[in-house]
Amino acid sequence: MKHVVALSGGKDSTAMAIWMAENEPRDYTYIWTPTGNELPDMVDHIIRLQDVLGARILPVANGNGLAGQIKHERMLPNNRARWCTRKLKLVPYYEWMRRNTPCISYVGLRVDEEERQGMVFPEEDGIRVRFPLREAGFNEAMVWQFLDDRRIEIPARTDCAWCYHQTLGEWWRLWKMHPDLWMEGEDLERWVSDLHRGDFTFRNDSRDTWPASMKGLRDEFEKGRVPPRTVRQIDAFTGERRTAIGVCRTCSL
Repeated sequence: MKHVVALSGGKDSTAMAIWMAENEPRDYTYIWTPTGNELPDMVDHIIRLQDVLGARILPVANGNGLAGQIKHERMLPNNRARWCTRKLKLVPYYEWMRRNTPCISYVGLRVDEEERQGMVFPEEDGIRVRFPLREAGFNEAMVWQFLDDRRIEIPARTDCAWCYHQTLGEWWRLWKMHPDLWMEGEDLERWVSDLHRGDFTFRNDSRDTWPASMKGLRDEFEKGRVPPRTVRQIDAFTGERRTAIGVCRTCSL
């Protein structure tokens, strides 16, 4: 029986992995499903976690990464076409589990999010699912306290650099701090738009009054325009904690 910990690097899966190592010590396999579009802080966090857990965290990916999958799908993921989580995270994780049965999958859902079901595996595949945080009665405040007690810091951004859920302030900081990642995303928007002879963007064009395209945003940023509340916003570049609202739950678990 393999004991497999689904580790996104978010606060819940991080707390769960450490709690289980302390309270249910056994030979765990830690699985991370990178998209290849993580911010550097997130990659560093995964590396540090290996030291904390005293074990290797196994990356399981679909082979394309986000940029390659966009070329394969010939479209961008966005709020109307949320294929990125399924194809880059859920499917690779499920396929790895299916090849390594029988196994138990440990998932970091808390007691205060009863509406969330987590991944469902057919019983005949020999995969069981456990939610240790729920079993131990952990709510969100308890997760943060558990991590604080062990001086574990969580990156404010555990999702993709081009995630369509991020705020304007986060787009601004991506442009400011990671120009190479920014231009790669901008090139992909242009490639898909040229391919389909339209205007295709990661951002929802009706979300706010700012330009939807990365090129349009960059033009505004280069003029010195800064999104409201950006200085106070808690995000990947301040190192401060935030409770992500609306982000992909699989990427933040």
